[in-house]
Amino acid sequence: MGVLTATPPISSRRNQAAVVPIVNHGRRALPALLLLFAASGCAALIYEVVWLQLLQFVIGSSAISLGLLLASYMGGLCLGSALFSRLVPASRHPLRTYAAIELGIAAFALLVLWGTPLVSRLYLFGATGGVWGIVLRGLVACVCLLPPTILMGASLPAIARWLETTPKGIASLGFLYSSNIAGAVFGALLAGFYLLRVFDMAVATYAAAAINIAVAAAAFALASRTVYIPQIKNAADLDFRAPGTRLVYVAIALSGLTALGAQVVWTRLLSLLLGATVYTFSIILAVFLLGLWAGSGAGSFLAKRFRNPQLWLAGCQLLLALSIAWTAYAVTYSLPGWPVDPWLSLSPWFNFEVDLVRCVWAIVPATILWGACFPLALACVASAGAAGSSSGDDAGKLSGSVYAANTAGAIVGALLFSLVLIPSVGTRVSQQILIVLAVATAIVAAVPGNRLLSSKLLALGTVAAVLLGWALTAGVADPPWELVAYGRRIAPTVRAFDLYPQEPAHVLYRGEGISSSVVIVERAKQRTFYVSGKVEASTASLDMRLERMMGDVPALLNANPKSVLTVGFGAGVTAGSFVPYPELQKLVICELEPFIPPASTEFFGPQNNRVFKDSRTHMVYDDARHYIFTTHETFDVITTDPIHPWVKGMSTLYSKEFYELEKAHLNPGGVVAQWLPIYDSDAATVKSELA
Repeated sequence: MGVLTATPPISSRRNQAAVVPIVNHGRRALPALLLLFAASGCAALIYEVVWLQLLQFVIGSSAISLGLLLASYMGGLCLGSALFSRLVPASRHPLRTYAAIELGIAAFALLVLWGTPLVSRLYLFGATGGVWGIVLRGLVACVCLLPPTILMGASLPAIARWLETTPKGIASLGFLYSSNIAGAVFGALLAGFYLLRVFDMAVATYAAAAINIAVAAAAFALASRTVYIPQIKNAADLDFRAPGTRLVYVAIALSGLTALGAQVVWTRLLSLLLGATVYTFSIILAVFLLGLWAGSGAGSFLAKRFRNPQLWLAGCQLLLALSIAWTAYAVTYSLPGWPVDPWLSLSPWFNFEVDLVRCVWAIVPATILWGACFPLALACVASAGAAGSSSGDDAGKLSGSVYAANTAGAIVGALLFSLVLIPSVGTRVSQQILIVLAVATAIVAAVPGNRLLSSKLLALGTVAAVLLGWALTAGVADPPWELVAYGRRIAPTVRAFDLYPQEPAHVLYRGEGISSSVVIVERAKQRTFYVSGKVEASTASLDMRLERMMGDVPALLNANPKSVLTVGFGAGVTAGSFVPYPELQKLVICELEPFIPPASTEFFGPQNNRVFKDSRTHMVYDDARHYIFTTHETFDVITTDPIHPWVKGMSTLYSKEFYELEKAHLNPGGVVAQWLPIYDSDAATVKSELA
């Protein structure tokens, strides 16, 4: 944005000034850039959905594996945004650089797709347990994801060099970020509801690569029609390392930490209510991005129209404390009481609409505020840097540094809440921590790095913020146990018990692990084991017969069941049915959640023969497909009793590839037993499983 000016050669002033790009007719090309950046966001989210699922077939879908994949993906974005301005000279045409980046993303995406089988074979040679196994998983994730995601992270600072670091330029940069998120919303829905449902991961990758190539072609064409001349600005004009900017980086990093931490917590809670399907996760992600899009547009408007963006950034963080408390209230008290019975619907569109409205009702207020924080942080850095006096810089450095700080915080938040806080303190305390972090971020953002606020006003605001945070955290409650037990059908089920009262239910145990929530309830002397909104097992006679048949039938069909593999612990009844067999020498139980076996042993010990404490039992805390894929052991009996195939990640245990893996790990005469939930499936699904 600017005018075409004549300047002396850049090299003659290298020691006195910094290079800041100015583009002729840049404002006229902004609508085209918004469209191109939206298309880039669409392709990026398609890749994210595809890569996270594709690489789970190599390193598994356990919480550690998913954390490594997410850290690698977001770590690449962080590195790309931070390193771009240091590696790419500002004298290069931004549009041609951006086009080259898009072509590079498409090329690496195709390499990831075509190279995954080779990576899978190489992974088998070194796959081990323990620390070295985790290191190897992280290495695979980095090798596959870092090259394309580094380029993705570089795309924003590359296109940002089209703009100036004036209020109007910063506002335009915020609108570019907003358009990128708008495309990401469409990409999340397109991948989850169409490309992967109708086609497969290869077609989805080709579609995203085609988008990248089209964007690159359009960017090259636009570059050929514009004149790009770097303008020399005095070194004293800009300083993005001024003292005031450091606190802005801290604030936007904390904002990213709370945003991704909240996404982890709310995805766990909303998946209980909506069902843990891939469509639910796509809806939650799309609504989260939708709020970020609306908020980034609003933040860009504020950065353009008003002074003192630091105050607006601090205000957004204080409002975030209120919004997080609102979401906690909505998930705990409001949404579970909606009179919705999903089984009454004959159209999936009805459930989609209801789930979309519920997500919007709960999480959009907070996501709008998080979206507004990014352009406001850009404006804060630009306004603070304009008062500095050490070194000049360009819009690519400005956007890259702020985006890198935000993404680094997001990585910490995602891993901290998913792997540490939720398993150790639960979702309720995690949401209280989110409120405290939002208040702390507001205080950091309000610190007057350039004397915008007096010390008295800052002290008063800090006290008020602390009191607000304390009041809000005190109101956060645990989600009702009925939500963990009944999930999507909480309203009609609770209503049925109210209309036809029986003996009151007694909650014997509830726990939250890395990937699931569990509650054990006793009613009318019958104990029931619920996992994330579904009945997994009970002491009812019909259920006990089924659970024991899953072990006894394959054991009786095998002449000598010495070694047995059981997929899923649950209440432990199926695994425990092998304990009385004297010929049994080793029983391997594959389970994702470490807290489930001790809890089941405490409350279902007589029914499961205390299999968890049997000397022949060997526990493996991993997803079953990854364990069978990497182990060299063979078995006489493999019995699989996974959760329903419509649960996200479980469909791989009903696939042809998984059955072939099981067959390859059977001893001669070995038997595989598979549970099929016919009562909750349609004919096409059952036929596909049997085929």
